[in-house]
Amino acid sequence: MDIPVYAVTGFLDGGKTNFINGILQDGFAQKDKTLLLCCEEGDEEYDVDAMQNVTVEMIDDIEGFTKDALKKLEKKHHPRQVLIEYNGMWPFEQLNELPANWILYQIMTFVYAPSFDVMSRNMGQLMMEKIKNADMLVFNRCTPEIAAALRKRNLRMVNRRADMFLDYEDGTTENYLTGDECPFDVTQDIIDIPDEDFGVWYVDAMDHPEHYDGKRLHMKTIMCHSKKYPGTFVPGRFAMVCCANDTQFLGVVARGDALAQYKNRDWIEFTATCKKEYFEAYQGDGPVLYVEDVKPCEKPQEELVSF
Repeated sequence: MDIPVYAVTGFLDGGKTNFINGILQDGFAQKDKTLLLCCEEGDEEYDVDAMQNVTVEMIDDIEGFTKDALKKLEKKHHPRQVLIEYNGMWPFEQLNELPANWILYQIMTFVYAPSFDVMSRNMGQLMMEKIKNADMLVFNRCTPEIAAALRKRNLRMVNRRADMFLDYEDGTTENYLTGDECPFDVTQDIIDIPDEDFGVWYVDAMDHPEHYDGKRLHMKTIMCHSKKYPGTFVPGRFAMVCCANDTQFLGVVARGDALAQYKNRDWIEFTATCKKEYFEAYQGDGPVLYVEDVKPCEKPQEELVSF
């Protein structure tokens, strides 16, 4: 029998235990017998009144989080679902140790917003790993100033899949993105995308291709010929997610015969009309650039896009 697994992760003070108490109080375990695996000791305690259909097992160290150990707990308690309060200091690869019939349905990451900058500087890769793998991401105890700073970090670049929320100190919650914002003035005849803002444009164009549908754009990119989609041009930029060793290529589908003369990793400067179109690589609609003129150019002073 397949067993759905829900992982709640993040660092201390992020609000993991409070969230678990909230969903248990709302009836998460009311019908299905639930096994709750606690992988760290926190300041908060589970709500005893919400635990009638829940069994708690402690896993104190990462060496105890193995397929065999988890399978023994399944045979002991016969749960219909599993909830894991996952230790934020453990790498996500340990979740590969789930038994074959334990299906990881959702990863929820909670971050104590006031410490995010410090944690990112001191544990950048570990922090970004939690953000990159999340299906839901919540920043707790935000102030308006912290919320503005988080939005400026453009964390949608790190994870475009997750639902992101900002929880304020007064108890209110709002989406990380409202869907209304557009970081560029689209009333211009030609929208110039500054070298340092390519990543900002990329995230907005992928999330909201309608912002640029029919607009003319000017930008500098690296040339790329797609291997997966032969004959497709995908100019773009390399982006630094959290450090120079963690980069990814941000490519955009482009059309134009003149692009064929450029080799992979050539720097090019072009003007193009952007259209919102379906493309298989996007798994839906996305920006397609129809290049009007293109020429070689010098690489920018900063080759990597950062956030």
